[in-house]
Amino acid sequence: MGAIARAAANNITTSGVFTSGAIANSSVTGITVLANASDGITLISSQTASGSASLSFTTGITSTYKAYKFVYVNIHPATGGVNFEFNLSTNSGSNYNVTKTTTSFWSYSVEAGNDSSLAYITAEDLAQSTSYQRLFSGLGNANDESGSGSLTLFNPSSTTYVKHFIATSDFYASNNYQTNQFIAGYGNTTSAINAIQFRMSSGNLDAGTIYMYGIK
Repeated sequence: MGAIARAAANNITTSGVFTSGAIANSSVTGITVLANASDGITLISSQTASGSASLSFTTGITSTYKAYKFVYVNIHPATGGVNFEFNLSTNSGSNYNVTKTTTSFWSYSVEAGNDSSLAYITAEDLAQSTSYQRLFSGLGNANDESGSGSLTLFNPSSTTYVKHFIATSDFYASNNYQTNQFIAGYGNTTSAINAIQFRMSSGNLDAGTIYMYGIK
């Protein structure tokens, strides 16, 4: 198949730009999704930490989208060895205390190369708890240490079903471990979720940006 035929088959122009699909009008290299994409994922808002106690999204989570994706980039704590975590709200952020049941596992490897594993993390689970759910644990605060990842919240405006979520994060722990952490669970409420808060378990969010996208 020639280059032009392959491009047509994959909805790609010969200049290397998507012409349709979930990331319409986006460059193949260095993909940037347009804020007003007609299909796929739409950037709604973003917040950047600067010595912040927390970052909260209290508007924009509505029935417009069936899923919302929060992408957190280079989260850096003011205090070392703390946890980056989130909670949900049904009252526009007056309280972040939705009951949750979750499961968690991670893979990790130390810089020295003499310790690595894949493990289920019982201590990271929540069982019908209103506590904040950890997204990554023991994050380092040295100048080059941070964590990034994403959390997807499904159909938060439903008044019939519980609210499922899945998160995947990668971070540089304070003990020089590289860790890939996986979280999944649900908010056990049939009330609509309309706000979410991210914070450190202790101390401030020194730096980092969180983007909120809507997914049709």
